Amino acid sequence: MLPKILAVAGALMLVLLAAIPAQAGVICTLLADPESRVVLLAEGDCETRVTPASTFKLPLAIMAFDAGIVTSAREPKLPFKQGYPDWIASWRQDTDPTMWMHNSNVWYSQRLTEQLGAEKLAAYARSFNYGNADFSGDPGRDNGLERSWISSSLRISPLEQAGFLAALIQGQLPVSSRAASGALGLLESPRDADGWQIHGKTGSAYPRNADYSFDYARGWGWYVGWAEKAGQRVVFVRLSQDERRHDISGGLRARDAIIAEWADIAARAGL
Repeated sequence: MLPKILAVAGALMLVLLAAIPAQAGVICTLLADPESRVVLLAEGDCETRVTPASTFKLPLAIMAFDAGIVTSAREPKLPFKQGYPDWIASWRQDTDPTMWMHNSNVWYSQRLTEQLGAEKLAAYARSFNYGNADFSGDPGRDNGLERSWISSSLRISPLEQAGFLAALIQGQLPVSSRAASGALGLLESPRDADGWQIHGKTGSAYPRNADYSFDYARGWGWYVGWAEKAGQRVVFVRLSQDERRHDISGGLRARDAIIAEWADIAARAGL
């Protein structure tokens, strides 16, 4: 189960903060103490589940390390093949785990999910308390291993993201310590924000229209991770949803925004 104090505190915060208007496009900004699971700041709707998009790469990396599919930051290096998703130039090359994480490569994720299989993916996700743990994919399309985490069946709330991150950095996930540390080692170098070191993973995706096309004007942007300063750690989640189409992905903009706003966010959280 999601740590009770985190879930209960989140529910109480939603009641207290219901009248506070969120910044345009921002769905949720959440900070929590990973040790006590106490929510320090919860602004907006932090309980509704949406697609995790590429933030799923972090739990997927843990699963793949734990299952022995990924063995190091550089292995396995998988070949790019024609027909793989290639709409970003950096994906059109042979790719190793570090490149996968840094470039947020979709086809490498698909090769990992194929090797893990839906049953094992769901079992891991349930043990991580990771959202609804639903890898069935789009109804009637049999594409769960291809895209369940991208605007499809797998969904997670900001509050659940925080619970997962807290368990991860506290070493409380039911996997080997090597699997957790290996996955964390794939993340980009931390960024500095007002003396804090910010570690995280972005995620971007678009809702589906009724005709199965994407709504490019309403894209989601995630940035999830943790921050460290002078021995103190705090997990954070930012989820945004656009009101118009942008050239830069929602995840990158969510990352840049929370780093730019960090001093004010930390102050509101009492840090």
